[in-house]
Amino acid sequence: MRRNRYFLPILLLVIAALGAGVYYSRLPGGNPDALWKIVSQKCVPGQQKTGQPAPCAQVNLAAGYVILKDLNGPLQYLLMPTEKITGMESPQLLQPQTPNFFYDAWRARHYLAEKRGAPIPDSALSLAINSASGRTQNQLHIHISCLRPDVRRRLDGEAAALGNAWRPLGEPLMGHPYLAMHVTAAELAAQSPFLMLARGVPDAADNMGHFTLALVPLADGGFALLAGERNLLRGNLASSEEIQDHNCAILR
Repeated sequence: MRRNRYFLPILLLVIAALGAGVYYSRLPGGNPDALWKIVSQKCVPGQQKTGQPAPCAQVNLAAGYVILKDLNGPLQYLLMPTEKITGMESPQLLQPQTPNFFYDAWRARHYLAEKRGAPIPDSALSLAINSASGRTQNQLHIHISCLRPDVRRRLDGEAAALGNAWRPLGEPLMGHPYLAMHVTAAELAAQSPFLMLARGVPDAADNMGHFTLALVPLADGGFALLAGERNLLRGNLASSEEIQDHNCAILR
């Protein structure tokens, strides 16, 4: 009986340790502030002093974000705030005056086509931000990248069932459960998906760091907004980046 009494706490500690191992092993150079240093020490000062955003592709001081080519994949870009916002758990994301970073990230998708040197259909693209436990860096960054072809087919098949309220997807994506809702282009421009999650999913506002968000365009001109919640017991760190393919097989 005593052995059973201590089994669950020990199991939870082991799972937490494994999660931390995955987290730290993926850090570029082991530095979780690497992206923030690029933003704060290179891109923003360069734009302010010389008008040159390098190594970023863009620094929009008025809108409060930068666009950076990620090292992973031939086309992937990141949108990051110019101020220090660590990620999903940051209270700033639920403030009405905070920029609509998802909308800005979607409008920045042209950088992928410019990098490729050829047009890219919206249907091949996606946005994703990982949870606090599923990310590698402590600066909010939205992945602008290609969508996995199998996820494209799955969401095309479920699009007609999506409404303007959160509901579970019929089947897991990449082995993980997701909530989904339909968002029009006008709705995306008017309200941040962070607020849509906090206001539409019970208890999400108090646990934003447990969630991951993704945005996928649909054939009707709207979007599927996806949200996943971490479940350490099931090995789910809530990284919606898993639905993306940084090698962009969908373009081939």
